Amino acid sequence: MKIRVLTPDEQPPWNLLLLADPSKDMASRYLNEGLCYVAVSDCGETLGVIVLLPIGGRNMEIKNLAVAEAAQGKGIGKSLIAHGIQVVRNEGFQRLEIGTGNSSISQLALYQKAGFRITGIIHDFFLNNYPEPIYENGIQCRDMIRLTMILNDET
Repeated sequence: MKIRVLTPDEQPPWNLLLLADPSKDMASRYLNEGLCYVAVSDCGETLGVIVLLPIGGRNMEIKNLAVAEAAQGKGIGKSLIAHGIQVVRNEGFQRLEIGTGNSSISQLALYQKAGFRITGIIHDFFLNNYPEPIYENGIQCRDMIRLTMILNDET
């Protein structure tokens, strides 16, 4: 597997992007302004995606992270996060943030294992920003859990 940037002439992997964000409108907005990387198998199959977006100052956010369902649990998400951290560090950003739903139990574990710390909650984010209710793990996704990783010393 290798991770490479998605070129402007390539179609985004919507099947993966929509796994992490069911709103194509929202995903289109940050995809146009962010950096998109894909994890590709040796035979050319797109296995995962990560989208990084500058959010002001020296802060960057992982706006989308998804791995094809058949490829989950094989370290691809972990590799994409590590790649994202390296890109953000190399670009001189100080903080890397990510948000996920209160119902995204495995994602919350993955992010914390990668070194992110919970830094906030945006109550009712998914109720206010998505037209249809979202359920994961038998839990309604209501609140966004915000996590942050400090990459470089603050100066």
